[in-house]
Amino acid sequence: MKPVVVDSQNFKSEVVNSNIPVLVDFWASWCAPCRMIAPIVEELAKEYDGKLKVAKLDVDANQDVAMGFGIMSIPTLLIFNKGAVAEQIVGAVPKSVLVGKISRVLEKVAA
Repeated sequence: MKPVVVDSQNFKSEVVNSNIPVLVDFWASWCAPCRMIAPIVEELAKEYDGKLKVAKLDVDANQDVAMGFGIMSIPTLLIFNKGAVAEQIVGAVPKSVLVGKISRVLEKVAA
């Protein structure tokens, strides 16, 4: 499973109205840390297929969405659960940090 590309047109249907949690990677093509974390985001999309939707949003093309969530630096990854932000990760962090945050959200879903 590949990450879903989201924009201001489909953000609500793909992320806010999703029936499973969604990890959204706010990124830009010129951002080196974004490119560093991209392969990890791709791995997570495969590993959590069916449990977690993984999406990518280009902040340059969708500034309205990025501003709406107060994205000040990229990469920023937000994990949404039932349409609300459940976790926020800023910067290119190790995969283990992302897995920890994802696990916390998925545990709440299962509870």
